[in-house]
Amino acid sequence: MDRFIVSCSDSKTYHLGRRHALWLSIVLICFCLTSAAQKTTQPGTSTPFSTRATHLLGFENAKNSGTGTLSVQNDLLQFQQNGKSGAQVKIGSVRDVFLGGESKQVGGLPMTLGKTAAPFGGGRVVSLFAHKKYDTLGLEYMDADGGIHGAIFQLAKGQGELVKNELIAQGVTISSRQDQSTKESATEAKHEDK
Repeated sequence: MDRFIVSCSDSKTYHLGRRHALWLSIVLICFCLTSAAQKTTQPGTSTPFSTRATHLLGFENAKNSGTGTLSVQNDLLQFQQNGKSGAQVKIGSVRDVFLGGESKQVGGLPMTLGKTAAPFGGGRVVSLFAHKKYDTLGLEYMDADGGIHGAIFQLAKGQGELVKNELIAQGVTISSRQDQSTKESATEAKHEDK
């Protein structure tokens, strides 16, 4: 007679694991529900949007290549550096927004020495991981006198699209020249096929 014998200590361990899994599931569901409830906002109230950025050039009273906070709030686009009074532009005066991408090599001299010291062409592999990607955000806006100005910002990868979407939500109309050139090339391709 072959009987399967389970000791008491093994059966309790199995039930404790099941209880822990149940409690863990309940806790995760509660966290998901509370985080979803915190993200909802009342309609009609706009929350200020801000992100870290580097001002490359263009805004008055802002240092070139200076880091600070780029924020969209109360019908203003503002860049503020380390608590100083920031440069600001009314969102209604923004005429166009341009997005781009950029890659920079990071690591400086130690990374360069590491690439040259890697045997059998291993420096190429190191170069793959020695680059950091950024978004560039270009703005075209009008000042109070009707003059057209521009500003360029460098943001973390993915943040440029968020700023652009926030500006669109605030009422900026964007005449995307990139989309127009894509449409023109598509219509040219149709005419060439005929």
